[in-house]
Amino acid sequence: MQQVILGLLILHGPLSLYAVQRQFQQGVSLFYSASFGSIQRALKQLAEQGLATVSDAAADARGSKPYTVTDAGRRAWREWMLSPVTGGDVETTALARTFFVGLLDERSERRQVVGAIRARVASDLAELEAVARGVDAAEIPAEFADVFAFQRATLDYGIRSNLLALTWCDELAASLDA
Repeated sequence: MQQVILGLLILHGPLSLYAVQRQFQQGVSLFYSASFGSIQRALKQLAEQGLATVSDAAADARGSKPYTVTDAGRRAWREWMLSPVTGGDVETTALARTFFVGLLDERSERRQVVGAIRARVASDLAELEAVARGVDAAEIPAEFADVFAFQRATLDYGIRSNLLALTWCDELAASLDA
């Protein structure tokens, strides 16, 4: 969440806690949901880590002061954008990076982000296909045939989702070359 908030601070300039929450509601929530409390904690942590500062200026009507990304915050955000995609929620990470990729000035860096997303999707797809080959080669006892059919359908969904994501990555990469 911190990286998403840093991206919002870079994109929209100084933002109060309420303005960050509004940005989540107006677009980021399409791929990343966050409660008011989790946004508040993340902003506090960003300030504690020196990745954002809280203005000493007068608070707004709600008593909220604006947060501004620091140079260290910009560097940390950029490093995250350009790093390999790790963790369990690949779709959320991929969409967050894609949402902000236009903030990177260099086309080569944009390609690197899309390439990192594609590499992770391809890796996950290969793992799912290997599982499918193993499952399909196994003999399923008759009493588990109904259960297995729906478990296999779930695996198929994962494979199809990754195939779609791979196509999407390829189209996104092609758009960078246009």
